[in-house]
Amino acid sequence: MTGLQVERRGGEVWWTLDRPEVRNALDDALVATLRDEARRVATDASVRVVVLSGAGASFCAGADLGWMRRMRDYDDARNLEDALAVADLFHALASLPMPLVARVHGAALGGGSGLLAVSDLVVARDDTVLGFTEARVGILPATIAPYVIRRIGIAAARTLFLRAHRLSAGEALRLGLVDDVCGADRLDAVLRERLDELALGAASAHRATKALLGALAPLPDAAERRLTAEAIARQRVSEDGQEGLRAFLERRPPSWHATEPGRA
Repeated sequence: MTGLQVERRGGEVWWTLDRPEVRNALDDALVATLRDEARRVATDASVRVVVLSGAGASFCAGADLGWMRRMRDYDDARNLEDALAVADLFHALASLPMPLVARVHGAALGGGSGLLAVSDLVVARDDTVLGFTEARVGILPATIAPYVIRRIGIAAARTLFLRAHRLSAGEALRLGLVDDVCGADRLDAVLRERLDELALGAASAHRATKALLGALAPLPDAAERRLTAEAIARQRVSEDGQEGLRAFLERRPPSWHATEPGRA
């Protein structure tokens, strides 16, 4: 599969983002592949749990630079289509009827942090760097916003989205974006402890629990997903969105930095 390894281990399905040369950054092909795999696994009653991890030095560093370059030239219709595909990916992952467990290390930025928000359990290495840094390049974490709010609440999401700073695994643990933090030498052991704990529960109970949670804290419906996609698509083609993407790709500060109070 494009950028994704899939391995079956008994009742466990392991997904490994496999683009280590770009720190497993998401592009349109990987978004589509992961979305389709999530939809397929959702219909397989023999799967008890799904594990999501990243190959190489990082879990997922956000959006791929090549994809961002192409986005800069998209017209409104293509921009919206692209954003809807991302919204569909996060919905497919959040809708999985079985537990989704993330094994996290290195960078988990932007959409990478969004993948944690749709996971049921997140085990992170203590040197992981996380963050919703979109505002610093003139855009916003729109399609992942409903899931982040659902996981950590509106107050914490507001802080993370507006400051757009990078945070440590310990800070993410305090906010509830991460469930376990451990050293590199313990990452797989702690992950296995959590998987073994899940194995003590009945698969039908897990599925019923996730269905109940979905009823009590509903996932965004199609209209809400379109709202988030329209928000990011609109911002991408805005003056600041275009400048931010140019500045990021050119590795320079965006123009608004020079106009901020206290900056020369």
